[in-house]
Amino acid sequence: MSLVDLIHSRDAKIGIIGLGYVGLPLLIEFVRTGFNVTGFDIDQTKVDLLKEGKSYLKHIDIERIRQFIGRQFLPTCDFSGLADMDCIIICVPTPLNKYREPDLTFVFDSTRLIARHLKKGQLIVLESTTYPGTTSEDVRAILDETGLAAGVDYHLAYSAEREDPNNTSFSTSTIPKVVSGHSPDCLTVVKALYDTIISKTIPVSSTKVAEAAKLLENIYRAVNIALVNEMKMLFDAMDIDVWEVIDAARTKPFGFQAFYPGPGLGGHCIPIDPFYLTWKARQYDFPTRFIELAGEINTHMPFFVVEKVIGTLNTFNKSLKGSKILVLGVAYKKDIDDQRESPALKIIQLLIKDGAVVFYSDPYVGICRGHRHYPDIDMTSVELTAELLKEADLALLITDHSAFDYAFIEQHARCIVDTRDAFRRNKINSEKVYRA
Repeated sequence: MSLVDLIHSRDAKIGIIGLGYVGLPLLIEFVRTGFNVTGFDIDQTKVDLLKEGKSYLKHIDIERIRQFIGRQFLPTCDFSGLADMDCIIICVPTPLNKYREPDLTFVFDSTRLIARHLKKGQLIVLESTTYPGTTSEDVRAILDETGLAAGVDYHLAYSAEREDPNNTSFSTSTIPKVVSGHSPDCLTVVKALYDTIISKTIPVSSTKVAEAAKLLENIYRAVNIALVNEMKMLFDAMDIDVWEVIDAARTKPFGFQAFYPGPGLGGHCIPIDPFYLTWKARQYDFPTRFIELAGEINTHMPFFVVEKVIGTLNTFNKSLKGSKILVLGVAYKKDIDDQRESPALKIIQLLIKDGAVVFYSDPYVGICRGHRHYPDIDMTSVELTAELLKEADLALLITDHSAFDYAFIEQHARCIVDTRDAFRRNKINSEKVYRA
C-alpha cells in the first residue's frame, strides 16, 4: 500500500516533533481526524502534562483529545519511535542569535534525530519558518547523508505554519495552507496529508517558494506596522491622534488596510522572521532596506514608550528614578499567555535600568522569567487591586487583555499611559489617561 493510500485510510502513523504553539494544535487536528499520532518533545514537563490530559497553553483546549491520550495519541521524549512513523513533521522554534542571524539549531538537531531513524517511504515535513533553501539544501543534505535520496527513497516537503493564537475567526483547520515538495511526488504526498485536516491547501512549485511566501506574509506585516508606528511618533509630536487618523482612513472601501501602532513587536514571527530573509539576501549582495528600516522603527518603540512614561511623570513633578510603575500585561498580544519577544520585556528592562520600581499584573502570565535575552527579569504577577493601583505612581498598559476592568483601573490609578488605545476603545475618556 502506498503512503498516499495509508494517509487516505488514516492508517499512516504521524509523528510531530515540537509540542508548542505550532505542533500541539496541529497534533490535535490529526488525532481528531482519526490518525494515530506520536508527539515528540525534549521537554519532559510538557510530555507529563499531556499524559495527564492537561494543557500548558491557555488557548489550547486539550479536552478535544483527552479521551485519545494513550490510545491514538502518545506524547514522549523517546525519539527512537521516529523509526515507526510514516510521516514526520518538524515544528520547532527558529529564533535569532545575538547578532540577529538565523539560529537553526532546533531544526538541524531534529533533522539529525530523524536521520538516525530514517527509512524508505517516509514523509519528512518542515513547518518551522525559515529562509528559502533550508528544506531543499540544508535539511536534505543532512538526511541524504544516510544514503537515502530525497524524492527517490523518502519524501521531503515544506509547509509553513500559519498559527494565530486565540484568533476566534480562524483555526488550524480553517486557515488555508501552502504546501510544497522537493519533487512532484513529494508534493502529492504532502498535499494528501494536509488535505485530511485543512479545509484548503495551496500547492506551489518548490519548497523555496513556500519558504519565501511565509517570510513575505510576516515581512508585509512588519513593514506596515513600522509605518504606523512611525506615523504614531510623528503625529504625537504634531498633537494629532493617530488612532483617529487610522479610523478615518479605514473608511475607504479599497486601497487601504488598517494596521495599528503599539509598544513594539512581539511573538515568535514578526520580530524575527524578516531577518531570516535579510540574512539570506546577503549571500546575493542584496540590501533589504525596507526590512532593515522597519526593524529599526519597531525596535525603537519600547524606547518611545519609556520616553512617554518619563514625560507623563514629569507633569506630576516626578522623576522616573524611584517611581513605582505598574505594568499591565506582559504577553505579546491580548488574551494569550505567550511572552515570547514581548515588547513588555524590553520596556521593563529599560524602566528598571533607569531606576524605576517595576511590578506587573497579567491575568494570563503568572510568572515572567526564563527569557534568554532578559535573564535578569524574574517577576511574579500581582493581583490588580484598588490599593495596588493607588500605590503606583503610574500604570502602564502594554497588553490590552479583555479581562482587564478598564473602568476599575481608571477609577483607582493615579495616572495611566496607554500604548494600545484600550481605554478610549472601552469608552473611557479620562484626563488620567495619556496615550503612547
